[in-house]
Amino acid sequence: MTSPSKAVSAVALGCLLALGGGAAVAEDGYYGDYADRFEPLPALPPIPADNPLTDERVELGNFLFFEPRISSSGIISCATCHNPALGWADRIPRSVGHEGQVGERNTPTVLNSGFLEAQFWDGREPDLEGQALGPIEAEVEMAMDLDAAIERLEGFDLYQAMFRDAFPEDDDPINADNVAKALAGFQRTLNTPHSPFDRYLQGDLQALTEKQKRGMASFVDNGCIACHRGPNLTDSDFHRIQVPGSEDKGRYEVTGEERDKYAFRTPSLRNVAVTYPYMNNGGTETLEEATMIMGQEMLGRDFSDEEVAELVAFMESLTGKMPDFDIPALP
Repeated sequence: MTSPSKAVSAVALGCLLALGGGAAVAEDGYYGDYADRFEPLPALPPIPADNPLTDERVELGNFLFFEPRISSSGIISCATCHNPALGWADRIPRSVGHEGQVGERNTPTVLNSGFLEAQFWDGREPDLEGQALGPIEAEVEMAMDLDAAIERLEGFDLYQAMFRDAFPEDDDPINADNVAKALAGFQRTLNTPHSPFDRYLQGDLQALTEKQKRGMASFVDNGCIACHRGPNLTDSDFHRIQVPGSEDKGRYEVTGEERDKYAFRTPSLRNVAVTYPYMNNGGTETLEEATMIMGQEMLGRDFSDEEVAELVAFMESLTGKMPDFDIPALP
C-alpha cells in the first residue's frame, strides 16, 4: 500500500510534470492538447489609470451598491437585481424594477464584469464607469434623477466623510462621476478565480473529472472557443442570434447598422451554472437547453445528449470561489 505522504508527493510531482509538459500530460490525455487554449482567471481585471483601486473607493462602492435611497422609490438598489446569494444576478427571466415594471432583458451577473470590454447586452457602454449610472437613471429600473440621488447622499454625514476619503483631490467629491467610479471600483473586486478549471490549467490534473475533460475537449473541437475565449471566456464581441421567443434587435438599437440586428455581446461562461436563466430574454431555463440552442444557432449542429452532458459538466467546472465582501450597515 502506498503511504499517504508518498501519494501526496506523487500528486505534487504530477502537477509539476504537467506544467512542464512531462509524463503527467500523457497520463491525463487532455492537458497537453487543450490546456494552452485557455487562460486562468487573474485575481483582478485591468485597472484604469483614472480610477485607481483604493480601499476607500472600494468600500464606498460597496455601500453604494447596496444603497436603495439612490432609487426613486427608496427600495431598489444595485443588489436588488445583482443579488450575491443568486450568483450576483437575480435568476428570473427579466428583472422587476421601479413600480413593478419588467425590463426587456435578462440581468447579467456582475461577477468578473471588469474583464469585459463592453457592458450591457448591446455594448452601449465600454466600461464599468459608463455602465454604473445607467440603471440608476433608467425609468424601468431605479428611475432616479442623478441630481436628486446626489442630494440624498449629501444628507448623510457618513457619505460626506467616505466621499472625502475616496476622492481627497476633489473640492466637491459627492458627484455623479465619483459615484460611477466608486461603483466600478467595487465591481472590479467581484471576481471568481480558483475554479476547478483554473486549478486544472495551473497543473492540478485531478481538479476535473473525466467527464469534464471530455467536455473541455468537445468545447474546443466544436468551435465554442471561437467566441468563448480568454480568461473570462468571452470575446466581448457581438454575434447575431435569435433565440426562441425574442424579437429584441440587440446592438442594432445602439448602432443602427443592419449587420447588428439581433446581435448581442458574448456572455461570459464563468459561473454560468449558477447564473440561470439564459439568453438575452431569460427564456432558457437550463444550461442543457442553452447548450443545445447555441449548437444549433451558432454552430449549425445538433449535439447528442452525451455531448450536451459533457459540455455542461465542463461549464460547471467554471464556477469559482465567490468574492469575499461585507454587507454594509447603511447610514
